[in-house]
Amino acid sequence: MSLQGHITIHVNGEDKEVASDLTVTALLEQMGLNAGRVAVEYNRAILPRQKWPETSIASGDRFEIVQFVGGG
Repeated sequence: MSLQGHITIHVNGEDKEVASDLTVTALLEQMGLNAGRVAVEYNRAILPRQKWPETSIASGDRFEIVQFVGGG
């Protein structure tokens, strides 16, 4: 059961309760991720970066978020 104003989504295989009015960009910010260093798979398809601000999150959505790590 979700909290009022919240929905359940799946992020990297785990359930996560989030506000019901988030976009993908806002989700990344809430998670503390640097949007310039991640790739987002949204419901089993790569979501182009330019669509993140306009893509609203819905209950049951599935995300795989991969962070790029530099080093050498």
